[in-house]
Amino acid sequence: MTKYLPIYLNDHLAGAVAAVQLARRAAGQNEGTDYGEALAGLAGEIDQDRRTLQDLLKRLGIRGDPVKLLSSVVAERLGRFKLNGELLRYSPLSRLEEIEILMLGVEGKLALWRSLRANLDIEVDFDELIRRGTAQRRRLERLRLKAAAQAF
Repeated sequence: MTKYLPIYLNDHLAGAVAAVQLARRAAGQNEGTDYGEALAGLAGEIDQDRRTLQDLLKRLGIRGDPVKLLSSVVAERLGRFKLNGELLRYSPLSRLEEIEILMLGVEGKLALWRSLRANLDIEVDFDELIRRGTAQRRRLERLRLKAAAQAF
């Protein structure tokens, strides 16, 4: 194992922690709608992927970086204060941008699983993780197109 693998995995773990928080918050903001149901399901899957990544770190004997994890939590919370065209409430632009951020996270996760599949000799079903991430990306794209039509 190179000195870079722990850094790489901890960066992705921090991103996964923030993505779970964002997906849960977006699901809550859209509760009672088709978005809310879809985002809640995605939040559960993203959390499952985060746990898989945490397990992988443990199996490789890599400690989690508490500074990176805390930074990701703080960054996600600060992102809530972004201007969204409304002074005090959630807007259609908020929904669209949150979905797009989640899509970026899923793309990064897919890159992670592909990189690990190609370079680690460990018993992890990376093909299944890639299939799940690809399905998440498709569902998010459908939500994104719908959210864009409502925002614009």
